[in-house]
Amino acid sequence: MIELNTNFQLESTNGKIVSLEDFKGKYLVLYFYPRDNTKGCTIEANEFSEKYLEFEKLDAEVVGISKDTIKSHLRFKEKENIPFDLLADPERAVHKQYEVLKAAKMYGKDVIKTIRSTFVFDKDGNLIKEFRDVKPSNHAEEVLEYIKSL
Repeated sequence: MIELNTNFQLESTNGKIVSLEDFKGKYLVLYFYPRDNTKGCTIEANEFSEKYLEFEKLDAEVVGISKDTIKSHLRFKEKENIPFDLLADPERAVHKQYEVLKAAKMYGKDVIKTIRSTFVFDKDGNLIKEFRDVKPSNHAEEVLEYIKSL
């Protein structure tokens, strides 16, 4: 496991600036996804939404993070009925911190892409599990099973 500086401060769809500290006392599932309203990201958000009550019963909070703006996140949350908060990282500072960016080519152009990744923190705010370069389908179930095993 990589030693990461895991703390952050980002704007949330709950209208506040949130940090890792705000989730102490609960497990935290922090998942990075490329973009609101895209096929894979919608699948992933919907699966985390469907399992959200199960996460809550295990004392776990789910939070999504992408480079999209709060305005975009709010539309995405409303459209897809996402019950958890989404964090905006338009500068991708936290993406860099968590090492979830990679150079790629898209239509012949150099781009920086988000590597779909999930990080699980214990109730004291310690990083205990990393899921990197995941597929959107069935990932929420994989994370849920991991938390059940704790």
